[in-house]
Amino acid sequence: MLWLLLALVVAPSADHQRGVDLYKQQKYGEAISALEQAAKSEDPKSVEYKESALLIGQSYFMLSEAPKAIPWLERVPSVNEANYMLGYAYIVANQVDQSEAAFARLFDVKAGTAESHLLTAQMMIKKEYEPLAMEQIRKALALDPKLPEAHFLRGEIHIYSGQLEDGIADMKQELALNPNFAMAWYRLGDAYTRKEDWDSAIPNLQRAAWLNQDYSGPYILLGKCYYKQGNLSNAEGILRRGLSIDPNNQSGSYLLARILLAEGKDAEGKAILEKMKVTQQAPNQVSRP
Repeated sequence: MLWLLLALVVAPSADHQRGVDLYKQQKYGEAISALEQAAKSEDPKSVEYKESALLIGQSYFMLSEAPKAIPWLERVPSVNEANYMLGYAYIVANQVDQSEAAFARLFDVKAGTAESHLLTAQMMIKKEYEPLAMEQIRKALALDPKLPEAHFLRGEIHIYSGQLEDGIADMKQELALNPNFAMAWYRLGDAYTRKEDWDSAIPNLQRAAWLNQDYSGPYILLGKCYYKQGNLSNAEGILRRGLSIDPNNQSGSYLLARILLAEGKDAEGKAILEKMKVTQQAPNQVSRP
């Protein structure tokens, strides 16, 4: 009889189970109502209460009502999913310091450190909060001027915003600290490509390709550089290498087709263009690059 009584005590309430089911059906508004009702009678230390708090917070987050998610997610600070959402919810609520603390918990680093600020910047960039990310990078570098990848991350923001000279300077600073960083060589070559400085781009893209032979990006940009220089043979060969790694790369395929046509290899060039037309008309059938 005792075991039956204990089972009745710990069994989730009907409201709780209904809320969980509604959440799984992506009926977030209805899930919130049911779970908030369930939470009123649940022990804050219980598994059920923690699940209710997490799912209520997640539901508000999915409904783009991030500030309403905060008080619920704060009740489960040891849960990765909660800290992930809290990091972004605090940004929406203009609580940047709390955002940094949440991301620090997420990645198990000490808040207020150079590493924590850099991780926060990276997470901010993923959601296009570049101005806030730049401030986090500034704080990171103030604490540790030689922090790996800090100059790289700042350089990426500069390059994508069209501040190419600043981006180049940042990539060079990163490479002075870590010449083994293939992505920094790639982004440096990318910046020179955007400036149409093909001679400067090529050696940096080569270094990126030599350090990481399984990434298509440097090969595609190298093909473009050789093409712009009129070196069609090199351009064709390097593009074929890139497309063997990433067969669905649209810019690489188009450029290869143009090169083949320029070389008089009309049949293959036209075949590539025709294939691109077909895949563009049926995007659901194309594998994600």
